[in-house]
Amino acid sequence: MQKLASIVLFLVITLSSFGQKKNSPLPISHLTGDFYVYKTFHDYNGTLISANAMYLVTDKGVVLFDAPWDETQFQPLLDSIKAKHNKEVIMLFATHSHDDRAGGFDFYRKKGIKTYSIKLTDDILKKEKKPRAEFIIPNDKTFTVGQHTFEVYYPGKGHASDNIVVWFDKEKVLYGACFIKSADAADLGYLADSDVKEWKKSIGKVKAKFKNPIYIIPGHEDWTNTESLNHTLKLVNEYLAQKSSGKK
Repeated sequence: MQKLASIVLFLVITLSSFGQKKNSPLPISHLTGDFYVYKTFHDYNGTLISANAMYLVTDKGVVLFDAPWDETQFQPLLDSIKAKHNKEVIMLFATHSHDDRAGGFDFYRKKGIKTYSIKLTDDILKKEKKPRAEFIIPNDKTFTVGQHTFEVYYPGKGHASDNIVVWFDKEKVLYGACFIKSADAADLGYLADSDVKEWKKSIGKVKAKFKNPIYIIPGHEDWTNTESLNHTLKLVNEYLAQKSSGKK
């Protein structure tokens, strides 16, 4: 059933993205209802890598979940949203401290957009002397913006010590960002700030708390496969098994 859902989702995304410029630096795809996923790109060690982020259109304005990885797209994202929905961005949540998530805090705050992070993220940004969010939120908090309600949740360490996920219960959308790897990912990727052992426990908390998601958005690469969270757990288990065997 999940495989069928992934195929249907892929077809919907393909059709909804049709008409955008090929090789656009800011492709935007309709997910479902008032939800949209956008991609930006960054040259990492000579390889162009995509980063997924999301925005939600509400009666009160648009809520961003993570900023573009490509800083040249900070303003074009606002322009695209205004042109497409005739609404202003009013809030930005960063899911952890890395540049592909929190890199837009300074720019968007200066635009009058309210910026949010948990304290763990704020502490890291403060230590690194990087721009910080205007508002610090608890590790588990529910927001209602216009007609939409969502929960921001810190499950524990994983890809980063401060990674959070966002859950939309009505629509069953789980926005995982870099806490969740793409179903196409061959490995866990960048691990400099990761705690893989705790990641496994944190995944268990997410799976127990947010049941039966219909849409799951990972932080990078393809996001149309709903097996991405299960695949992340598989990659974590494989990594831990390799580490364990290497110690023997």
